[in-house]
Amino acid sequence: MKPSSLQQQVEPLIRRALEEDIGSGDVTTRAILEPDAVYGGQMIAKAPGVVAGLEVAHWTFQLLDPSVKFQALVPDGHSVKAFEVIARVKGNGRALLTGERVALNFVQRMSGIATLTRQFVSAVSGTRAVILDTRKTAPGLRILDRWAVRLGGGQNHRFGLFDMVLIKDNHIQAAGSITRAVERVRQQYGQQYPIEVEVKDLNELDEALALRVDRILLDNMDIPTLRQAVERTGGRILLEASGNISLDNVAEVARTGVDYISVGQLTHSVKALDISFRLEPIPDSNT
Repeated sequence: MKPSSLQQQVEPLIRRALEEDIGSGDVTTRAILEPDAVYGGQMIAKAPGVVAGLEVAHWTFQLLDPSVKFQALVPDGHSVKAFEVIARVKGNGRALLTGERVALNFVQRMSGIATLTRQFVSAVSGTRAVILDTRKTAPGLRILDRWAVRLGGGQNHRFGLFDMVLIKDNHIQAAGSITRAVERVRQQYGQQYPIEVEVKDLNELDEALALRVDRILLDNMDIPTLRQAVERTGGRILLEASGNISLDNVAEVARTGVDYISVGQLTHSVKALDISFRLEPIPDSNT
């Protein structure tokens, strides 16, 4: 079976992580386990949360030994309880122990992101607001961070600097005004990219509304100002709230009527979900 497009993009990240960890060889495992020893293993969630990244763990073990068998006991995006077994693996013991930490690192980080995202999504349930991530991701791991957000029920903002125009305060400063910044973008690209403009107050909101951009980012506005922005916009342009969003205030922000809420915390301050790996001998194996 040919690897999927996603797998093809992720495997180089796994290879680099394995090379970083293994270096010239896993000296401990090589000394203790026989080359042909076969073992089983369990991945266990030691805390409740949303599991994400089991496919990445599978690919990690298979890159070390294609004969390793991996069985996910829950689907990615599934909520689990503490001490629930989430996956089983069977194969060459050296491959399992050598790949254990890299596989866990990916799953723990992705599960932490998915778990926090689910909490934010649940907090705004019943409103129109959609939870978005940001570009505040681990360098080189954005594809995995973004995947974890989706598994947690959120949606992705622009992937990078290349797929959407986002005119922020420094761009506005450089151009001289919001109007000049938007005009320069349209002169350069026409309608090639959607345009979002960041505004910090209602005067800038009015300027952006007159330009008929695709989305307006309401930066660090308090709740009364967000409500005024929603009323003033009247549904003409999509509105995104951003800045100092937390689980404590996200529901109140959502109730103002904004369309999107972007949350940097989802990926820039990840608390990994505690997951362990336990090796188990296979009966009648050559161990």
